[in-house]
Amino acid sequence: MKHASERSVLTPRQCATLLKVVADETRLRIVGSLLTEEKCVTDLVHELGYPQPQVSHHLRILRDSGVAEGRRAGRQICYRIVPIVGRTLTSRRGKALDFGCCELRFPDSVWATIKTRKSNMASS
Repeated sequence: MKHASERSVLTPRQCATLLKVVADETRLRIVGSLLTEEKCVTDLVHELGYPQPQVSHHLRILRDSGVAEGRRAGRQICYRIVPIVGRTLTSRRGKALDFGCCELRFPDSVWATIKTRKSNMASS
């Protein structure tokens, strides 16, 4: 599936597929975590308290759907939200991920963490 934000309007089938991807609590928690920064599988396992196979399974689904991407870092695989999806934050003033068919909002605590990290990076 192409990244949702590359199109202005998704077909009902594409929208349903995307909603299925983020409808799972574990995947939603992973997306929220990856919005703050890139994380390796072991970081997510520790943060979420889920077993590694479960986290890897959900990361594969996020990767296959075009929401996240992974890169090898030695023996680890680190994941991040794909830049195109991340850029939708800018168009929504940093308050929601706009997939074209729907918006995905996270608690203010996630956005506060993102702003803190961005300001720390800018001052470095």
